[in-house]
Amino acid sequence: MVPKNEYAPYFEQYIKLVNQNKSILENLIDSQTDFESTLRNIQSHKHMYSYAKGKWTLKQVVQHLIDTERVFTYRALCFARNEPNSLPGFDQDIFSTYDNANTQNFKDLLDDMAGVRKSSIALFKSFSEEALVRKGIASKQEISVRALGYLFSGHQLHHLNSVKERYL
Repeated sequence: MVPKNEYAPYFEQYIKLVNQNKSILENLIDSQTDFESTLRNIQSHKHMYSYAKGKWTLKQVVQHLIDTERVFTYRALCFARNEPNSLPGFDQDIFSTYDNANTQNFKDLLDDMAGVRKSSIALFKSFSEEALVRKGIASKQEISVRALGYLFSGHQLHHLNSVKERYL
């Protein structure tokens, strides 16, 4: 279980989506499995679908998950290694403006997400219990390595739920 003092209140919307009776690794594997089983079978005419004007296409949603997990994995690594400096935030809207997701092959995006998740799993396998409870500052908010581990799965589940509700 991740105590609420290990993350900013904003992140609770994601952390509450994971099963905290399971380990970080189990959640990372389970959420990726759910993601894969849903998105690998989506017909190609849906890849560029956006449910409303100004909303991301399905390709952009996948790219957003890739980008976010890469940024947050870096944070987890820094905090596990006891980085004393505060890390900057990132603006998901700026990232999506310059991500070229819509020009990429959908299968390639899914393969990229699978690779990023595999790397995240390997990273979290390497962390000691002591490293998991270390905290650092990112986006002017304190967060623990453990909270980041659960956040990855919760963030992916949040967007997977959105895909099921609005894109399929």
